[in-house]
Amino acid sequence: MIKVIVSDNDSPWKEILDHYFRHFMDFFFPIVHEAIDWSKGHEFIDKELQKIAPDAEIGRRTVDKLVKVWLKDGTEVWTAVHIEIQGKSDPRFAERMYVYHYRLFDKYHRNIISLAVLADARKTWRPNRFEYDCCGCRLQFHFLMVKLLDYADRMHVLATSNNPFAVVVMTHLKGLETAKDIYGRYAAKLRLIKDLYERGLGREDI
Repeated sequence: MIKVIVSDNDSPWKEILDHYFRHFMDFFFPIVHEAIDWSKGHEFIDKELQKIAPDAEIGRRTVDKLVKVWLKDGTEVWTAVHIEIQGKSDPRFAERMYVYHYRLFDKYHRNIISLAVLADARKTWRPNRFEYDCCGCRLQFHFLMVKLLDYADRMHVLATSNNPFAVVVMTHLKGLETAKDIYGRYAAKLRLIKDLYERGLGREDI
């Protein structure tokens, strides 16, 4: 499962994930990307996600997607992508990661990879597990997590990357800086378009 928490603004994540899922995995989760056999392609199976999560939707506030891939050893793996646009920390975020994970496994008996991308502006909010312990009965569920704020000190590296998500992250971080500056945010979006063109993306991609 991949969960993406982004700031409260119109987000391009859904469209970018649709077109550049492989680039997404390579940029944020290179170890998982390396384990996937991309020669077999990948398949979006959103309808299956709807069956186990009726609250999953595509809209301004949330985007949920489910993607089928195969590992190099032939294992079929499902990755669930959840993009949530919110301004406050969600105390049940890790719990929902776990619930989506076990529901998918319980219904389809597939290997599920749970990943989280946190795009909020709170440096200390870093959920990466769900656990409880009651009278010796213990549950621990861990998921991989990256925080976009951590890329702030790597802007020079992002500036030279050919991965479209490098531009997306740079623009997102600039957007956090200009959250209350309409003109600054507009200028950042123009720079995003310019950078994407310079990196070889065509008009239909942008």
